[in-house]
Amino acid sequence: MGRPGMKRLYAPWRREYVTGGGAGAECVLCLIGSEAGSDRENYVLHREGPVFVVLNRYPYINGHLMIVPLRHVPDLSGLSSEESETMMSLMARCEGALAKGMGCMGMNGGWNLGSCAGAGIEGHIHVHMLPRWSGDTNFMSTVGSTRVLSASLDDSYSRLVPFFNGGKEE
Repeated sequence: MGRPGMKRLYAPWRREYVTGGGAGAECVLCLIGSEAGSDRENYVLHREGPVFVVLNRYPYINGHLMIVPLRHVPDLSGLSSEESETMMSLMARCEGALAKGMGCMGMNGGWNLGSCAGAGIEGHIHVHMLPRWSGDTNFMSTVGSTRVLSASLDDSYSRLVPFFNGGKEE
C-alpha cells in the first residue's frame, strides 16, 4: 500500500477517523454542524447562516480550515445561492484570519470533489483553506513523506477565534 519505500509514521489519533466510516455511519460534517453547543470541542470557529468554519482535525498544516454548508450537499451544483455566497464570503474572511492569526505568507484553497480527487469526506462538499509559509514543505515531507505540525488544534483555535465573532465563542 502506498509508494514503494514510503515510510509510515504511526498516528493513533487517525484511527478514530479511519474506523469511523462505513455503511450506516453518520456524516461527521453533519454531526459537527448540528452540535452548535459544542463548537469549542469541535473546533468550530464561526457560524454564519447556512455555513460554518471549522479547523480540520487531521490537518495538512497548522491552521488548516474547512468552510462547510450545514446541509449535506455533494457538489457545487447542489448548493443554494445563499450557501454559495456565504461560503465565498467566508473564504475571504478566512484569508484575513489566517494571514493575521497565523502570520502565513500565502494560502492554498480549494475543493476535493470525489475520492479520486482526494476527498476524505465524500458526499458533503466543503472548501479547504490552508495557510502556507516559505519552506513549509521541508525534508520530512519531501524526503520522509511525513508531515510535521508545530502547533496543536487548541493552539490554532486560540490564535484564530479572535478574528471571528469578535473573539467570543458562540
